[in-house]
Amino acid sequence: MKLPDPPLLLITDRTQADKPLVDVVTAALAAGCRWVSIREKDLPAADQIALAQHLLPVARRFGACLTLHGDPKIASACDLDGVHLPAGADAARARADMDARKLIGCSIHVLSEAHALDASVVDYAIAGPAYASASKPGYGPALGSTGLCALATAASVPVIAVGGIAPRHVADVIASGAAGIAVMGGVMRASDPRVQIAALLRALAAAKIQPRGR
Repeated sequence: MKLPDPPLLLITDRTQADKPLVDVVTAALAAGCRWVSIREKDLPAADQIALAQHLLPVARRFGACLTLHGDPKIASACDLDGVHLPAGADAARARADMDARKLIGCSIHVLSEAHALDASVVDYAIAGPAYASASKPGYGPALGSTGLCALATAASVPVIAVGGIAPRHVADVIASGAAGIAVMGGVMRASDPRVQIAALLRALAAAKIQPRGR
């Protein structure tokens, strides 16, 4: 399954958002982002569902993909476009809970997790932290270009880099083998998310990504 185009994933975090989350997401989509994942795991399931139902019409208005970092059953119940799982999660079970056309992703941080990915079940992986990140400081040392390249080479699915990625990093990230980028805090905290998204999209276009899918 092909990833959304452009390969820029915005991951939400309402606790960092400079303005209401729906406004941040709308601004990002208006600037050209076409993939958003709801990552609000501290919310009860009912509140995650309500948030998904609030954001889904916004995503549909822009023809964008809306996924969930969390429970596959919640993603399926809300008819979202996919689910993203933590490292080591049972992706086969998640696939059984989801429509075959939905995206399933997994987080990876080390080579053993990259090697364990099953391309018949998983569509993509998120690898990080690529660089030091204010949003997620507890996920180990930054991978850098060398570490990211090792994970991208070991994985049997496209790898999306995450963690501290600014426009100036995009060329190196793509040169290291990443199929795209994921961002969170930099956009959530931005006074104008449109400016941040536009700069990232320009950097991706300049990096001349070669599409990869299955």
